[in-house]
Amino acid sequence: MENNIIITYETLYDILRNEKNKAEIQKLPENYLENLINYLNKKQEILESQEKKKSIFTSTEVKKTRRQIESIQKIIKELYERRETKIIQSALISSRTCIKSEEATSMLLEEREFYKNIVEKFDHYRENILYRLSAGQSPNIEVKKSKPKDLKTNEEPIKTARKLKMICDIPKFVGMDMENYGPFNNNQIIEIPHETADFLIKQNKAEEI
Repeated sequence: MENNIIITYETLYDILRNEKNKAEIQKLPENYLENLINYLNKKQEILESQEKKKSIFTSTEVKKTRRQIESIQKIIKELYERRETKIIQSALISSRTCIKSEEATSMLLEEREFYKNIVEKFDHYRENILYRLSAGQSPNIEVKKSKPKDLKTNEEPIKTARKLKMICDIPKFVGMDMENYGPFNNNQIIEIPHETADFLIKQNKAEEI
């Protein structure tokens, strides 16, 4: 796979097909995530532009663009889940054999972190359950009791976010976590997840406060 690649529907489909046909996790271009987000955002901008032009002809185009975006999102989801399954399997084998998977070199940075964390989890439970049982000892695992939920509140867990100041107007876009954000105005103060904040800063769309 090339180090740099222009993301289109066709290239995404080829990447997914390649991942489906191979047992090993396939190497993705280094700029895959950034280009994927740019591609999705451009599609979203096209859709918003079409929605503003109300006519019989644009109605057909709007439906077509929406279907394209939905198809793209389905490919992204399937590709993610297939790679996720392979990463978990590699982590399990690595934990059992104490050998780092060669497939780690084909993982994205975020995937390598995921792989590393899973290996650590597998190791922790194997050492504190299997090895202790084999030695005639009780498992040494702290079991946390779940706290009863307060039915009076509907608060969601607070997500770690960074505060930014926009330095230009930007339309609605898809962030690094595949959530929709915006539109934002110039000089607007926003709070946004770390990875998406990094992306906006690198694109000279915002600055950190």
